[in-house]
Amino acid sequence: MFDRLRSRFGTGTDGPTVGLFVDGPNVFREEFDVDLDDLRTAAEELGRVGVLRLYLDEHATPGLIQAAEARGFEVIVTSGDVDVKLAVDATALTGEGAIDRLAIASRDTDFKPVLEHAGRNGVETIAIAPGSYGRSDALRNAADDAVTLGE
Repeated sequence: MFDRLRSRFGTGTDGPTVGLFVDGPNVFREEFDVDLDDLRTAAEELGRVGVLRLYLDEHATPGLIQAAEARGFEVIVTSGDVDVKLAVDATALTGEGAIDRLAIASRDTDFKPVLEHAGRNGVETIAIAPGSYGRSDALRNAADDAVTLGE
């Protein structure tokens, strides 16, 4: 319910409503050096942020969880497969019409069907790569647009 309200009222800026879904285990790796603020900024540049979610597994550090919450992320910690939870939530949200743009930050090609489903439902899609080394060509090609952090 709160996600729906946030997406309707947004942060007060004009533009399309954006939902950013971050695949934590695939984005927050030493080799990428991704910053939470960079992810938030990338979402804000796409429009009015309605949903800002970081998905983590049970091995996530309390420091990462606290830092994400302090920056406005809704943190979802799952003992199961992060990819499945993120994919189900993103697919459900695009079907509800709560967002105009779906951004997925990951390097995992498992999210290609999610981007394709969103596109079929009239939701613009953006693949956010954690760096040029972490870019997935499959995600990039499935999305309407692509962003590479650090470029």
